[in-house]
Amino acid sequence: MAGSKEPQLTMLIALVLGLSVLALAVAWGLRGFVLRQDNGTPEMRKISDAIQEGAQAFLRRQYRTIGLLSIALGVLIYLLYAFFRKPHPGEPAAVTLALTTTLSFLFGALCSGVAGLVGMYVAVRSNIRTASAARSSLNKALQIALRGGAVSGLFVVAMSLFGVALLYSVLDALHFEPTKIPLMIVGYGFGASFVALFAQLGGGIYTKAADVGADLVGKVEAGIPEDDPRNPAVIADLVGDNVGDCAGRGADLFESTAAENIGAMILGSGLALANPGVFSPAQVVGLMLFPLVARAFGLVASIIGVLVVKAREDEDPMHALNRGYMWTAVLAAAGFVGGTYWLLNPPAFPAAWWHFAVCGVIGIATSIAFVYITQYYTEYRYRPVKSIAAASVTGPATNIIAGFAVALECTALPTFTISAAIIASYRLGASSGLAHAGLFGTAVATMGMLGTAAYILAMDTFGPITDNAGGIIEMSHQPEAIRKRTDRLDAVGNTTKALTKGYAIGSAALAAFLLFSAYLDEVALLGSPLQAVDISKPEVFVGGLLGAMLVFWFSALAIGAVTKAAVSVIKEVRRQFQADPGILKGTSRPDYGTAVDIVTIGALKAMVAPGLLAVAMPIAVGLFFKLFHLGAETVAAFLMVGTIGGILMATLLNNGGGAWDNAKKYIETGEYGGKGSPAHKAGVVGDTVGDPFKDTAGPSLHVLIKLLSTVTLVLAPLFV
Repeated sequence: MAGSKEPQLTMLIALVLGLSVLALAVAWGLRGFVLRQDNGTPEMRKISDAIQEGAQAFLRRQYRTIGLLSIALGVLIYLLYAFFRKPHPGEPAAVTLALTTTLSFLFGALCSGVAGLVGMYVAVRSNIRTASAARSSLNKALQIALRGGAVSGLFVVAMSLFGVALLYSVLDALHFEPTKIPLMIVGYGFGASFVALFAQLGGGIYTKAADVGADLVGKVEAGIPEDDPRNPAVIADLVGDNVGDCAGRGADLFESTAAENIGAMILGSGLALANPGVFSPAQVVGLMLFPLVARAFGLVASIIGVLVVKAREDEDPMHALNRGYMWTAVLAAAGFVGGTYWLLNPPAFPAAWWHFAVCGVIGIATSIAFVYITQYYTEYRYRPVKSIAAASVTGPATNIIAGFAVALECTALPTFTISAAIIASYRLGASSGLAHAGLFGTAVATMGMLGTAAYILAMDTFGPITDNAGGIIEMSHQPEAIRKRTDRLDAVGNTTKALTKGYAIGSAALAAFLLFSAYLDEVALLGSPLQAVDISKPEVFVGGLLGAMLVFWFSALAIGAVTKAAVSVIKEVRRQFQADPGILKGTSRPDYGTAVDIVTIGALKAMVAPGLLAVAMPIAVGLFFKLFHLGAETVAAFLMVGTIGGILMATLLNNGGGAWDNAKKYIETGEYGGKGSPAHKAGVVGDTVGDPFKDTAGPSLHVLIKLLSTVTLVLAPLFV
C-alpha cells in the first residue's frame, strides 16, 4: 500500500517544487533584464536614490517591529497548544503539534516578509529605468515596468507554493498520516496573514499620510504641481507608493495563495475521508496536492503572459496589458482542465473530473469579471466617475456626496458575481457523484481565480513603478512630451492598482468561504461537528454582530491613523515653507529626510493598534463564549458575518477611493475648467478623502478577512 502512494507523491512534489524553482529562476532572469537597462541622467539618479533610501529605512524599521510581534505570538501559540488544548483521539502528541504549528507559523511569517522585500527591491530600481526608457519609447518603458513588477509577482506566488510543498514533504518524510498534514501546517497561512496585515497597514498608513500631506500643502495651499521638487514631502510620497503597493500588496497576495493552498488541501483530505474506498492511496495524495499542481501550472501561464506583452507606440498601454492577461487566463484554464483530468478522476466516477474542471473555469471567469467590473467603477470613460466629476462643479461637498453614493453602489455587481460563482461551483461539485464534494467544488473555483495571481501582481507592482517614473521625470525637469508618455503609463498604473484590489477582494471572498468550510471540517475532526451555525441562539447572534462591528472599528482605526500621521506631515511642510522662503522660489533645496522620518515613525506607531485588535478579537470571542459551551459555533458566526461585512466594506472603500481619484484626473484632462479651476480644487478634496479609503483601510480589510479565517483555523482546538 505504501508503495502505491510514494511514487505518486514523489512525482507530484518534484513537479511542484520544480515549477516553483523555474518561476524563481525566471524572476531572477527578469531582475537581470531590468537592472541591465539604462539608468538615466545623474539628476534622475539623485531622485531615485533618495526614494530607495527612504523605502529601505522604512522597511528596516517596519520589519523589526513585525519580527518582534511575530516571535511573541509564536511563543504564545506554542504555550496554548502545549499546555491549554485538550488532546483529541488519533492526533500527534501535544508537544509535537505545538512545535509543528509554531514552526510553520514562524516560517510563514518569514516567507511573507521576504516576499514583500523582494518586490520592493526590484520596484525601487525599476522606476528610474522605466523613466529613462520613456525618453525614447513607450513600449520599452511598458515592458521594463511590467517585467520589474513580474519579479515580485512570480517570486511571491512561487515562494508561497514552495513553502507549502516543502512543509508537506518534510512532514510526509517524518511519516505523519497524509490526511492529517494540512491541519499541522495551517500555522504557515496564519504566519503569512499576520505579517501581511502589518505590512499592508504600515505601508498603507505611510503612503497616504505622505500623499495627503504633500497634496494639501503643495497643490491646494502653495499651488505647485504634483511631484514638484520644491515640496518637502514629495520624496516621502514617492516612497509611500512602494511600501504600500509593492511590499504591502506582495505580502497580501502571498498570504492569499498560502492560506488558500492549505485550506483546499484540508477540504481535499475531507473529501477523501468522506468517500472511503473510492480513491486509491495514490489518488488520495493526488487529491490533496491538486491545489499545488494547479497553482504551479498557473505560474507557467503567468510567465508566458508577461513575456508576450508589447504595445505599439500609439496604442493605449492598457490594451497590451489586457492582452497579456487574456493569454494568462486561457493558458491557466487549459492547465487546469488537464490537472483535473489527471488528478481528480476516480475510476468509480468517470464524470467527476469535468465537473471540477468547470468549477476551475468558473473561478477564472470570476477573476476576469472582477477586472472589468472594477474598470467600470473606477475608469473615467464610464458613468460612475463622470458623475463625480460633474458634481465637482458645485464644490467639494457635492463631490463627496456623489463619490460616497458611487462607493455604496459599487458593492452590488461584485456581490452578484461572487454569489453566482459560489453557488454554481458548489452545485457542480455536489453533482459530481462524490459525497460531500460541493465544498471542494468551491475550493477548485477559488484555485481557478488565484491561478492568474502572479500576472495580476505584476500588473499591480507596475502601478507604483510607473507612478515613480512619472515623478522622476517631473522632478528632473524632462521635456513635456516625455512627461505625457509617463502620464499615460501612470494613468494605466492607477487602473491596474484598482484592478488588483478588486481581484484581491474577489479572491479573499472565495478564499474566506473556503477557509470557513475548512474551519467546520476541523471542528468536526476535533469531535464536535456543527451541522449548521444556528443564529437564533442569542450567543451565536451576538458573535455575528461582533464580527460585523470589528470590520467598522478596524477601518476607523486605519483611517484615523492616516489623519494623525498626515497632520504631522502638513505641519512639517508648512514649517519648512515659512522657515525658508527660498524653497518655493526654487533657490534652496527642501529637507526631504525630515518628512520621511516623521511619516515612518507615525506609520509604525499607528499600525499596532488595529493589527492587534484584529488578532485578539476572534480569540477573545472564542474563549469568552466557550464558558457557555458555544465557543466553536459563536466563532463560526463571528467569522461568517465578519467576512460578509469585510467584503462589502472593502469593495466600498477600494472602488469609492479609486473613483474619486480618477474623477480628479478626468478634470485634469481639461474637463470642467481643467487644472486649477474650482472644480479641480473640489476634485482634489474628494481624492484626498478617497486616499485612505482605497490605499489604507480597503487593502488592509482583505488581509483582515483572511486573517480571521487563519486565526480561527489555528486556534479552533481552544474553542471546542
